[in-house]
Amino acid sequence: MCGIVGVVSHAPVNQLIYDALLLLQHRGQDAAGIVTQQERKFFMHKAKGMVRDVFRTRNMRSLPGNCGLGQVRYPTAGNAFSEEEAQPFYVNAPFGIVLVHNGNLTNAHALKAELFNTDHRHINTESDSEVLLNVLAHEIERTTRGLPLQPEDLFAAVRKVHRRVRGSYAVIALIAGHGVLAFRDPFGIRPLCMGSSEGSTLLASESVALEGTGYRYERNVDPGEAVFIDLSGKVHAQQCADHPQLNPCIFEFVYLARPDSVMDNISVYQARLNLGESLAKRVISTVPPNEIDVVIPIPESSRPSAAQLAQLLGLPYREGFVKNRYVGRTFIMPGQSVRKKSVRQKLNAIASEFKGRNVLLVDDSIVRGTTSKEIVQMARDAGARKVYLASAAPPVRYPNVYGIDMPTSSELVAHDRTVEEIRQIIGCDALIYQDVDGMKKAIGSLNPRIKGFDASCFDGIYVTGDITSDDISRLNESRVGGEENQEDTSRLALPNPEE
Repeated sequence: MCGIVGVVSHAPVNQLIYDALLLLQHRGQDAAGIVTQQERKFFMHKAKGMVRDVFRTRNMRSLPGNCGLGQVRYPTAGNAFSEEEAQPFYVNAPFGIVLVHNGNLTNAHALKAELFNTDHRHINTESDSEVLLNVLAHEIERTTRGLPLQPEDLFAAVRKVHRRVRGSYAVIALIAGHGVLAFRDPFGIRPLCMGSSEGSTLLASESVALEGTGYRYERNVDPGEAVFIDLSGKVHAQQCADHPQLNPCIFEFVYLARPDSVMDNISVYQARLNLGESLAKRVISTVPPNEIDVVIPIPESSRPSAAQLAQLLGLPYREGFVKNRYVGRTFIMPGQSVRKKSVRQKLNAIASEFKGRNVLLVDDSIVRGTTSKEIVQMARDAGARKVYLASAAPPVRYPNVYGIDMPTSSELVAHDRTVEEIRQIIGCDALIYQDVDGMKKAIGSLNPRIKGFDASCFDGIYVTGDITSDDISRLNESRVGGEENQEDTSRLALPNPEE
């Protein structure tokens, strides 16, 4: 999962892209990059780290031009610790193309072989984004064959990309001397939207990047659609997929996106309120409300769901945990003892909210379960009489292959376990999960156009229809750093969208 942005303007764009990336920082904090274009020359700076650390005044001064791209990276494949894999990626032919990508290609291994053996293109990193860039460049080259570039050529090339590439991808590419091309996979798994301001067009992963930079949100890029903004600012668009259908990633609404974003015409905040309403019904069937003294969210994304649940059940809502916003990410956390220490550093319980009470903790999701177990123990240590735990999302039972760094099946606490077995591992007095149908209905009711979601980590149904157990095994092998270098992804190791 990453955050991407692209812009064509009549004024310098370096500060605009920087500001937009700050608004998308929750989507990735491993690396950041910006590329701009002036007089057909690209100017690029990228490095490991967060936006505010990667770009200094001297870097910003070296990024001139009125169009450009940016990305914040949260890697799920390749080498997390190599600056070579920070985006944007660049190829010099045809024309000169730089690209940023949010998503994950599930057939990158096969494409890499095709590129080498048939297309005669060299891939220099382990990143699937470089694979995607070279597929796009090859198809543009075949389409134009040395002729001047026209929007119709780009659309024809994207049509061929859709037929070759599998998985999830939201893409923005800058083509030297011509403009910005953006497209989205035929299932619309990863988000992409666009807005305008005084003749300037901005594309971004989330609407908050538009609104926070003074742009007016206009619409989403449709599944399979390609949009080209030429250097004069004119927008060209065309559907390029054979059978597009909107199946956005439901985990965006559960956790990944900022609550103030609108994605595929759904308010993320309202989606989380709806999840709380649906979860309340599940709680009543498991724990009588009169046995609960207080509802406490586990910061941060669960707050809307917890507040709605508390209101519907007529229970007090309290903040019982304080999150330390200044504890950075620790990249290598090899043991449970280290993970336990990390949780205690990031969260601290307010003892007065727990002492002598039966508390219902509400979380947005439970992935590995190690953090949940530690938080339940923290509540007990603070004096809670009983600790109930409710998850606004269903059990995470299957790996994600579309750009979220979910652990392998063996690391998922819910994989091949009953709710009672999970409860015993976590150590709570009752464990209440959202059900899959309830989650889909709660969010899907906000946009009737959406007929389905990618909810594969919950239901095991991979919407692209081409994922086998061998594919999952291969993708697990390419997970960043391997299991021994993964920190506790029960919180997905991301900065919180609400910070």
